[in-house]
Amino acid sequence: MKNSYKELIEQTYYFPQEGFDLYDGTLHFNGIDLKKIIDTYGTPFRINYLPKIREQIKEARSLFNKAMAKHSYEGSYEFCYCTKCCHFSHVVKTALKENVSLETSSSFDIDLILKLYEQSALTKETTIVHNGIKTEEYIEKIRFLQKQGFEHTITILDSVQELDRITMHKLDRPIKIGLRITIDEEPQAAYYTSRLGINKRELLELVKEKIQPNPLLELHMIHFFVDSGIKDNLYYWGEFKKALQLYTQIKQLAPSLQALNIGGGFPIRNSLGFEYDYEYIVDEIVRNIKITCVEAQVSVPDIYTEFGKYTVGESGAVIFRVIEQKQQNDTELWYIIDNSLMNTIPDAWSINEKFILLPINKWEHSYKRIHIGGISCDHSDYYNSEQLNQQILLPAYEDKKDEDPLYIGFFHTGAYQDAISGYGGIKHCLIPSPRQIVVDKNEHGNLIDYLYRDEQSVSNMLSILGYDE
Repeated sequence: MKNSYKELIEQTYYFPQEGFDLYDGTLHFNGIDLKKIIDTYGTPFRINYLPKIREQIKEARSLFNKAMAKHSYEGSYEFCYCTKCCHFSHVVKTALKENVSLETSSSFDIDLILKLYEQSALTKETTIVHNGIKTEEYIEKIRFLQKQGFEHTITILDSVQELDRITMHKLDRPIKIGLRITIDEEPQAAYYTSRLGINKRELLELVKEKIQPNPLLELHMIHFFVDSGIKDNLYYWGEFKKALQLYTQIKQLAPSLQALNIGGGFPIRNSLGFEYDYEYIVDEIVRNIKITCVEAQVSVPDIYTEFGKYTVGESGAVIFRVIEQKQQNDTELWYIIDNSLMNTIPDAWSINEKFILLPINKWEHSYKRIHIGGISCDHSDYYNSEQLNQQILLPAYEDKKDEDPLYIGFFHTGAYQDAISGYGGIKHCLIPSPRQIVVDKNEHGNLIDYLYRDEQSVSNMLSILGYDE
């Protein structure tokens, strides 16, 4: 007798686990009956579970506040959501209900901020951190925001030239600025030093000669971020401690400096076997900052984070129907799904990002090694690398007219995938963007779902391409 897929998962991982459980043989995601959603809306679809966003924000605050209390840390913690991870209004507004700060990364982000203000989703007291390369349009919009009374904006300088472009404008009041420190990349990177940030050799001179003598520039924040994320390894802690040393040197030159922004980098679960000690990492961050500041005899900074992927990643999933099985040789069986993987989870093929992959139904069936293919004509439109010995194992089934098809889901896809694929735009092979379903809880704590956007229409695509002219 062959083992079932359910037995495979239970013997390989701790299952059920947070966010995933089986009821009546079908998978539930954060308590959501996915089969019911499938029966209601059809596939393919993206789903966003908004309560998870609130949970992640509360968890991060709890971790930092606990570490600060343990180490008698006198600074405060500020959770900043970076909008570029997911710009959808229902996502950003959900985060704002938890009183977060926001991070912008382009000029259009400022229009988003103004729209949120018009809709009373934020106030002029909300802290806004301006990252990214500052084009002339971006600088003008930041200045407009400040003139409208948004006084808690912090413009993070990414180069010396940005300071020159900002001071070319007539400043009629002091503005808060920050400095992003460039980092040395990991040894296997394609380049040695990140293009982002200001070279460490230039920073001290910049502070002494251009920032401190100008009474209209208030240096408020030092920004530091390791692109590979916050990891418990020698590389991360080495770059982190170099940034701390530089922070204390700048603090001694600029008493107005009050904040250290460590950026994002918290990972999310990309496997049922995922392990990461968030509490230990946060404790080490807080402990090291305090030790370094005490040794340098400077006050500890307020700590800012810009957790984007951590905030929204685990709230999302994309669900497909297997429309065909193709046995291409004796060992390779393909499951063809009803959309394109390249279009819907572009990180999977562009940077080999892993997502949790699970079937929605047929858990009692035996399992087989599978390759998953999208419906585009591109040879790269596939997914075949998972945590089970670098194989995908999914329930086997026979094509019978009286049986439900197999449904599968990629989970924790809530960050970046829509932005990178260009939601609502032109897709490879003119395959439409899938419908979007939003799930939240009402005032009684009961789950509610609604259709946010239907599947992209033919007329929409043809209009974008100019065929309506």
